[in-house]
Amino acid sequence: MESPPPATASPGAPTAHPGSIVGILAFAGIVAALTQTLVVPLIAQLPTLFDTSASNASWVITATLLAAAVSTPVAGRLGDMYGKRRMLLVSLVPLILGSVVCALSSSVIPMIAGRGLQGLGMGVVPLGISLLRDVVPAEKLGPSIAIMSASMGVGGALGLPFAAAIAENTSWRVLFWVVAVLALAVGALILALVPADRPATTVAGRFDLPGAIGLGAALIALLLAVSKGADWGWASATTLTLFATALILLPTWGWWELRRRDPLVDLRVTARPQVLMTNTASVLVGFAMYAQSLVVPQLLQLPEATGYGLGRSMLAMGLWMAPAGLMMMAMSPVGAKLSAAKGPKVTLAVGSLLIAAGYGLSVPLIGSGSPWSLLLVTLVCNSGVGFAYGAMPALIMSAVPQSETASANSFNALMRSIGTSFAAAVIGVVLARMTTDFGGFPLPSENGFRVAMLIGCGVGLAAALVAALIPVRTTKAPLDPPAPTTAPTRAHQEA
Repeated sequence: MESPPPATASPGAPTAHPGSIVGILAFAGIVAALTQTLVVPLIAQLPTLFDTSASNASWVITATLLAAAVSTPVAGRLGDMYGKRRMLLVSLVPLILGSVVCALSSSVIPMIAGRGLQGLGMGVVPLGISLLRDVVPAEKLGPSIAIMSASMGVGGALGLPFAAAIAENTSWRVLFWVVAVLALAVGALILALVPADRPATTVAGRFDLPGAIGLGAALIALLLAVSKGADWGWASATTLTLFATALILLPTWGWWELRRRDPLVDLRVTARPQVLMTNTASVLVGFAMYAQSLVVPQLLQLPEATGYGLGRSMLAMGLWMAPAGLMMMAMSPVGAKLSAAKGPKVTLAVGSLLIAAGYGLSVPLIGSGSPWSLLLVTLVCNSGVGFAYGAMPALIMSAVPQSETASANSFNALMRSIGTSFAAAVIGVVLARMTTDFGGFPLPSENGFRVAMLIGCGVGLAAALVAALIPVRTTKAPLDPPAPTTAPTRAHQEA
């Protein structure tokens, strides 16, 4: 993949060895990912802690999802306009503030607000990946992207045992204070050691506020319908209205973006076959990645008396899940070497096949009575996720102009997020419909878990097929499209 030389720091500007820069940005990604699994051990306790209903408490998770979906493409666009390092630091501010608000909360409303603020910081990972293109030498870019991408899995996996251990042995508020301190440390390291990138001079200076509002409204309608449809009823007036709103707003937003000289998301670039199909694969990989994280923890924690549950505690479940996240990091350099030898398209296809293989392996192992079998499944699946997550940004950045790196990566991250949201909805429906009676309480059945894993396998195979069909650019032609004759860029106007 082509890459410009790293940005030259001005005298007195922070600078560090490329390896240190990658380590700092990966640390930032781990801290951001921690917030996504931070409240998992608290889910059952939230109604009691805040004297509210389970339905109201579920907004503690939904608020983070919605805020992240809305803010990620905005952070990417602003990163291209004003500098990725600057926006990386800005994104840490709501993450810190949200953690403090959550730590001080005594009722569900401020807790939801704090979690929403934490979601606003989820642009850290795509911004960090995009910044690598500017500050890391070209020969180190592939491995650096793979490591940064793997940080999401590491943070998510380590978050479970970390959060469970703290929640079981001390106050739940400590969880959020720890994240606040870690985010502050990340900001200090970035300020001290990570050099600033050069904002692209070809990016028009006006931020597309109507486009940001339109996309945000469409995403909120879509993701609310997907994430809350099971609670509200898939045929309820609220759910159907939200789906209809999304169907109206998304095409309207696309029409607006295509008419703008300085769009929030350049849909003409996004429509390039390599970018479009990579984003399609990202939705499928996001789905396949998340489905097993919904199934395996339940199997580990369900009572042994069911015949297929393993009866482990929340802390033990987190410890059994943690190696899978570490496997993502361990496999990232292997994936980078494969991308260097065969191209990221091959790495994405191989990773998707590995994910499918992990799911296929799980079907006969469900009900085996051994956590080791489920550990094997998660290790295989997450090896594939590590390959895929490192390959997707590489494919995106090799097909978009330098001036749109952060925007394109943030949009790709949004596609993965949409995939995980649909996985939660689909797998949730399967496990809710395929149940067995256990002491008068309905629990997901053994066959329900098998069907869920088969769905994950099928989606993984679909991702591999899409990856195999990605038309990779082989010419050295400039990536930047010619300026439209009716709407010259700012650079042309200044010339």
